[in-house]
Amino acid sequence: MTTGRRERKKAATRQAIADAALRLFLEHGYDRVSIRDIADAADVSTTTLFKHFTGKEALVFDMDEDREAALVDAVRQRPAGQSIVDALREHVHEHSLAIAAHPQIAEFNALVDGTPALRAYSERMWSRHADALSAAIAAEVGAESDDVASAALARFVLEIPAVLRGRDDPAAAVDTIFDLLRSGWEPRP
Repeated sequence: MTTGRRERKKAATRQAIADAALRLFLEHGYDRVSIRDIADAADVSTTTLFKHFTGKEALVFDMDEDREAALVDAVRQRPAGQSIVDALREHVHEHSLAIAAHPQIAEFNALVDGTPALRAYSERMWSRHADALSAAIAAEVGAESDDVASAALARFVLEIPAVLRGRDDPAAAVDTIFDLLRSGWEPRP
């Protein structure tokens, strides 16, 4: 499906705003940058900025809206015979590891880790997806929508980005986490 000119222009504006915000946050620090500064740097009005983002924290995590749908799709659209845990492992490898390999990830992590408002927003952002992911998992296994095992698996998967932060080998960390989810915890030598 091709995207129309209007949608492409909206997406370009959104990306320009997000790019300007991240650049300013990394250069000056989160608390020293105002919404007006970001709007000016992106050459848009503050009204336009707020049409694309709910607030200052959302500017840092500009891909949040797509993540929930991608997580749910990983469960619902997995190939026949593939387990939910394996589908989620594949999804995390594909998406989280791409983020971990970004050349600015160390700067981004330092920004988030060094800004209490961003750390709190990041944790809330991921936990917002827990209900949708849990419901998708429960539906796939024929469990009730409030199934505790489905909720636990969803929560564990959503904590992976926080666990990966600062790891020397994020791919190995992802595999360790999913091995734990598949076979249970055992102390490692």
